[in-house]
Amino acid sequence: MNPVDIIIKKRDKRELTREEINYFVQGITNNEIPDYQTAAWAMAVLLNGMTDQETTDLTMAMAHSGQMIDLSAVIPIEVDKHSTGGVGDKTTLVVEPTVAACGLPVAKMSGRGLGFSGGTLDKMESIPGFRTKLSDEEFIHLIKTTGLVLAGQTADLAPADGKLYSLRDVTGTVPSIPLIASSVMSKKIAGGAQAIVLDVKVGLGAFMKNLDDARQLSRLMVSIGKLSGLKVVAVLSDMNQPLGNAVGNALEVKEAVATLHGNGPADFTAHCIEVASQMLVIGQEVGSLAEARQMVIETLKSGRSWEKFRSLVINQGGDVSYIDDPEKLAKARYIETVPAPRSGYLKEINAQVVGETSVELGAGRMKKSDSVDPAVGIIVYHKVGDKVNKGDALFTIHANDEAKLAAARDRLLGAHLWSAEKVEPLPLFYGVIQ
Repeated sequence: MNPVDIIIKKRDKRELTREEINYFVQGITNNEIPDYQTAAWAMAVLLNGMTDQETTDLTMAMAHSGQMIDLSAVIPIEVDKHSTGGVGDKTTLVVEPTVAACGLPVAKMSGRGLGFSGGTLDKMESIPGFRTKLSDEEFIHLIKTTGLVLAGQTADLAPADGKLYSLRDVTGTVPSIPLIASSVMSKKIAGGAQAIVLDVKVGLGAFMKNLDDARQLSRLMVSIGKLSGLKVVAVLSDMNQPLGNAVGNALEVKEAVATLHGNGPADFTAHCIEVASQMLVIGQEVGSLAEARQMVIETLKSGRSWEKFRSLVINQGGDVSYIDDPEKLAKARYIETVPAPRSGYLKEINAQVVGETSVELGAGRMKKSDSVDPAVGIIVYHKVGDKVNKGDALFTIHANDEAKLAAARDRLLGAHLWSAEKVEPLPLFYGVIQ
């Protein structure tokens, strides 16, 4: 076997064997296949696609390219959740402790934000002292003794994916659905997941802008799971407008804490209930979604979700006083509430513009080396379909730079589009694929 033959075979729209895929992935991992050949192969995959079996073989080859975590001796089943990324998506902070409080252990490996999509680790690190870098021993000890752990992915986890992704990012091959699916699933499988709930975002603030692409990606990831012997369910959720109200790290932690106390935004609360319920069903904790929803709602109302989140913060070194009193979290120097310039119905609140504006304020990073300001961000007060009167609070900007605040004000006003006629609210979900 040699790389050129494999590139030509995929260029000519032929199906690669498992052996050819394993050979190519091993070559990427060991730096035996140069970047230019990897990039040529990735472009051939983008243009000609892969079968479900090819994509599954690619996923498993990348999963086995580095460390494989096995928690089967520690917990009965490892259930994981993955979001394809969105604006205001602090779901993990509510869902994971709720599921764990329902009796299903959750060992979660999360990532950092890149582009306008926020990262769970960045949000949690706005709590002083919270540690996301854990040794394997610490990770296993926490899941065994507490049933909940939240950590960053190590470089040893699916290293072939890391190398391939960095090339895709600079060669125009990021949109390849087989490469996206294998990237997501390889990291979950390497992390030991046996059952996975995928939260696939659709819309302006998502990587998948239209429903057809989102369904195609979801079906492929569910198929990979089936062919790999895993349980996978995909929930298609709206990301045309921000999820909840808060966008920005400390602001999102505050909103998650409010939600755990029963005072969160309606859309965000409903989203968390749905995802947590799917996790309980796929993790075999309950037999039906109706039973799962009832359990999740009762667990939230009882305060057990909040206590589990609180123990997570304590167990990983965070100063719990900052969530007991979220007003202690980092605050921006400039806080300005902008009123609605007119009366009418909101027909669009462009999630991508809101997310990009938050990044420009300093809440996210465009390059992995960028630092993140935990204090800055945006509170968006309304949803598509709302009737808003002139002078009502439209959004609040939290900034540490006056020039950035002024630029954010203009961009956010432009992100809100108006209608004189009544507008239908956006759906929270577009369906479930399993």
